[in-house]
This record gives sequence, structure tokens and C-alpha cells, in this order.
Amino acid sequence: MREDAEVTDEVRDRVSTPLVDEAVKKAAVAWVSVAGGPARALWCVPAEGSLLIVSGPGEQAAPGLAEAAGADVTLRGDHAGRIVTWPARVTRIQPGTEEWTTLAPTVAVKRLNAPGPTAELVDRWAASGCALSRLTPAGEPAAGDRLPDGSLAEPPRDAPVVRVTRKPFRLHRVRPR
Repeated sequence: MREDAEVTDEVRDRVSTPLVDEAVKKAAVAWVSVAGGPARALWCVPAEGSLLIVSGPGEQAAPGLAEAAGADVTLRGDHAGRIVTWPARVTRIQPGTEEWTTLAPTVAVKRLNAPGPTAELVDRWAASGCALSRLTPAGEPAAGDRLPDGSLAEPPRDAPVVRVTRKPFRLHRVRPR
């Protein structure tokens, strides 16, 4: 058996860093921006160093993701803040393919509050035209030491530790007896 028998060409050709790899492994929600549009929070499932996202009728809305060739993905860290933003190559997984039959049930199992059993959910996705998209790292992450351009977030305020504290006010002096 070949050493890379279970690895697809797409996974083998991915460009990633250790930070992106770790963030992808722990991801449950990703903020995805397609064609420079606003980032949308989408639930996702990590698989083989990529993220899998289901969108379409009856599922989460991700306008343009299924047709896009690329997107920007932002993931958060354990502290709930942005940890890394990276460019992704988007590939739509088509129903009926071998890849669909292996990955769609994996994603369906992770779907919270899914109506019905996993097999029915996968069949509904295929019948209703839902898109199963794979987002694979395709480049170096964006600089993480500054706010992204156009961000409405404020820089952090000065911590109280750097302020000089004044001595407490005393009304009277307590004398020992």
C-alpha cells in the first residue's frame, strides 16, 4: 500500500503553517469572507487539515461560497479572540462522489439539532442542492499583530497596572493601646 493512499491531491498540495494547522484542528466556527465581502460566522468541521462547511436551503447561509475559488478564513483561539486569518482554496464536493460519501456523513454527525438521522440528513443535503465546501489553506496567514484594514474594533485600552495608584485617604490615625 502506498504511503499517501488515503491523501487526496488537494490535501497534499495545501500550503499551511503550524499555527493554521492547530487552529483548524480545534475549529468549530470560522469567519469566512468571500471576494472581499463581510465575514460570516459559519459552523465547520475539521477534516484532513481543511475545514468542511455545509450551506444552502435549510442550512446556514454562505452567499457565494459554493461558487468561489478562494476565501479568507479567520479562526479564534482559546481566549475567544482572533488568532489567525488565512487564505483558503474553496472546493465544492459534489453529491454522489466517493469524497461525498465519506465526508458528508462525518459532517452530518457533527450537525447540532439535526432533524432526523444522519443518513436522511445527507440525502436531504444532496436532494435540496446544499453545498458541501472544503476550505484548504492556500497561503501564508495575514499579519496577526495589527487589526485588519477596515476593522471597527478599537485597540486595547491601557491596563490599570500601568497607572500610578494613590495612597488611600485616612480620616484619622489609629494608635495602638
